[in-house]
Amino acid sequence: MRGIRSHCFRVRQIHCNQYSTSRRISIPIPPPFPVVQSCPEPTCSCTATPAGLEIDHDQDLNGTMAPYAQQVLISTGQRDWRSRIEEDGLDQGWGILGSRLKKLMFRTGKYADPYNNIVITNSSFIPSTDKSDTSRASALLFPSFKYIPDIPLNNDGLDRFVRAFLLPLIPHRAHEILPADKLEAMKRLPELQPTFKSMKSIDQSPTVLICGHGGRDKRCGVMGPLLESEFSRVLKDEGYTVGDTPVDRLNHANIGLISHIGGHKYAGNVIIYIPRSLRSNSGDVNALAGKAIWYGRVEPKHVQGIIRETILNGRVIKDHFRGGIDGDGTVLRI
Repeated sequence: MRGIRSHCFRVRQIHCNQYSTSRRISIPIPPPFPVVQSCPEPTCSCTATPAGLEIDHDQDLNGTMAPYAQQVLISTGQRDWRSRIEEDGLDQGWGILGSRLKKLMFRTGKYADPYNNIVITNSSFIPSTDKSDTSRASALLFPSFKYIPDIPLNNDGLDRFVRAFLLPLIPHRAHEILPADKLEAMKRLPELQPTFKSMKSIDQSPTVLICGHGGRDKRCGVMGPLLESEFSRVLKDEGYTVGDTPVDRLNHANIGLISHIGGHKYAGNVIIYIPRSLRSNSGDVNALAGKAIWYGRVEPKHVQGIIRETILNGRVIKDHFRGGIDGDGTVLRI
């Protein structure tokens, strides 16, 4: 009898182990967009990558982008900034905008919300307002694809800007325990957007952002300007006009250097915002329309491939993909 019980136990154990193993079988899930594994080799000569930069070539890049709801790109007209951007430009409109937005949105600010991550970034785009004007500033919003060239910096104007563009449309469900009036105050009010009469939509022009924050880290300070020049050159070869003043028109790209976005060890870091109406070379709407695509370890030799694969044909290059954001804030992974 003891032998029979021992045999039955072993049989049950085998069945359990087989069942446990079967539960661990992973089923591959196709990515939510077209993907190619690696960047095509360039068909033209390009700038060499400088030697001696300590770049992490070992870590898998997928998932190294921190999730966010909106990115505010402040037009500064400068190509580099102090390490802490909130300490820079405080005698100019762009610096005041960044500093006050951080006070409103972060930590104990009036609109601080741990579930609504707003990224505030300086850019080299030229502001529509005079740099010496301390009452107004200019900024781009992604993935809202909006350009607001004339943001008033008084308390009422900034409060209205945050409520119109930066609060979530639907607060996170963790806030459902709050009183109804407080919950309502956390919601975005799109009806306020028309009060920014100079607001423009970015519907046709892709926006290419390159971390060039040398005041924060040498690697991006070196790679940023090189990549900016290469993107400009190759896009012109592909029939695009390019510029550092935000414009929306067919066959035009906005290219700018930006401040720290995380991951200097993956330099060059590039973000590409594909507008909703952009068409690929096939004539169809670009498969990445309305999305943000983050790339890392980008060198000048990769620029032509990134432009042709991602901007012109709507395909993500897996080897460089750090992550992405859909138009509704959904995080994109492979």
